[in-house]
Amino acid sequence: MPALRYTRVCLKISGEALAGPAGYGIDNAVLGLVVAEIAVVHELGVQLGVVVGGGNVVRGITASKEGADRATADYMGMLATLINSMALQEALEKRGIPARVLTAVRVDEVAEPYLRRRAIRHLEKGRVIVLAGGTGRPFFTTDTAAALRAAEIDCQVVLKATKVDGIYSADPQVDRRATRFDRLTHREVLQRGLKVMDATAASLCMDNNIPIIVFSLLTPGNLLKAVTGQPVGTIVISE
Repeated sequence: MPALRYTRVCLKISGEALAGPAGYGIDNAVLGLVVAEIAVVHELGVQLGVVVGGGNVVRGITASKEGADRATADYMGMLATLINSMALQEALEKRGIPARVLTAVRVDEVAEPYLRRRAIRHLEKGRVIVLAGGTGRPFFTTDTAAALRAAEIDCQVVLKATKVDGIYSADPQVDRRATRFDRLTHREVLQRGLKVMDATAASLCMDNNIPIIVFSLLTPGNLLKAVTGQPVGTIVISE
């Protein structure tokens, strides 16, 4: 087994990826795959903070384009992330992996409020923390939440698990001429306007010297490759 390159990571999972082929809701097969991937690296001692999007339930930006007030739509999206986070917590615990949901939006009956010191303590005790509710404020994406939490709890890398196998010059599902990058800098991502993360998230990672690895969620073994430093997907690093 290769040695670990990263021992504390922030894993960002899109809500759309959890939906599977249906495009909405939670696909149990995909959820099971995610848990199996997490189980492998957790057993190796990797401390995991997981940020899950809510696009399989409701996306704030989409809801606002359809007429909802943007702030209200974003709060709806935060609650959607809580639904996904609770589902992931339950699936992890059924696998025997201790997990806690920490939320930036207070819902004390179902999850703990996010506190930085509490989050770090859970990690040190070997628990997976699932970070729900985004940043707790509208107008910020869950990508930004992942970058923010990674900086707060001293993660060594942000792992963005998506439906594609890296960062491309264009949408590979639309443009067949799109090419995949193996390595980029944060500044190149910002200057080229590549849609790997929003600009705020990329800037946060650049300012805090946190690399980003973008890889396919649906390929078994990719998470292990990422934490052991093996080539996978696209890595974004500082200059």
